[in-house]
Amino acid sequence: VQAFLLYVNQIAEPVTESSYVITSLQAAIAGAERVFELLDENEEIVDNKSVETNITEGHVEFNHVCFGYSSDKILMHDLNLEVKPNEMVAIVGPTGGGKTTLVNLLMRFYELNNGSIHIDGQDIAKLNRNSMRRKIGMVLQDSWLFDGTIAENIAYGKQDATREEIINAAKAASCDHFIRTLPDGYDTRLSSEAMMISQGQMQLLTIARAMLLNPTILVLDEATSSVDTRTEVEIQKAMNRLMKDKTSFVIAHRLSTIKNADLILVVKDGDIIERGNHSELLQRKGFYFTLHQSQFEG
Repeated sequence: VQAFLLYVNQIAEPVTESSYVITSLQAAIAGAERVFELLDENEEIVDNKSVETNITEGHVEFNHVCFGYSSDKILMHDLNLEVKPNEMVAIVGPTGGGKTTLVNLLMRFYELNNGSIHIDGQDIAKLNRNSMRRKIGMVLQDSWLFDGTIAENIAYGKQDATREEIINAAKAASCDHFIRTLPDGYDTRLSSEAMMISQGQMQLLTIARAMLLNPTILVLDEATSSVDTRTEVEIQKAMNRLMKDKTSFVIAHRLSTIKNADLILVVKDGDIIERGNHSELLQRKGFYFTLHQSQFEG
């Protein structure tokens, strides 16, 4: 019996090891497929660096925009939209409806299938990407900071900024106070292992980063969804200061934050199904009304 059990153990051990090898091979094959898929992607269209990018007003126009992530699945069929300078445009709708896609097209992360997008009368397809994107500030839902000092994180978009400019941006974003309470103030080092600030404070730092850059156009992806109510009020105040005298695109999940928007776009399945201000959309009792009732029921 002892010899039998010993032989069984000797057989079982290599079988177990072979299962580990098979699992590793499957992971390697999946990784290789992703690598080859990336290598097979079309090259990004080369920019014309000689074209001068002159974006000062923030007048945005979508003209007969047609777009799909693949040619057989068109998401946007014939999108027309005009956003005047200094207007606040809120984009709402169900998950996967195309809210972020609209912003990605404006940033030229994807090329259009048909149609055109103009900023201040200039076709973005003919502009230099880097130069154009420096005129557009983004505050995303997921705030990210890199290893380095707080001052370096704020000055990420404008690395030649003076300390005075950095402090002024921090004050405007309501984060100067908590920065000065840290051990080394603006020279406090942040790292992924020792992140000594809260999620709300991280979000305020990303707003300060955008304020320092002072862009013509702003893209705000609901920056208050992962913080407490008190911090949300502070972030909202900072965002209001940031949006002043700028064309703003706000991807909204909480409808309470966009009641004062100049224009609200309800996006579903890639198309704008409703547009108007808050009171107009409520009076129509359409999709926006249903969305509003679901959040404020009772």
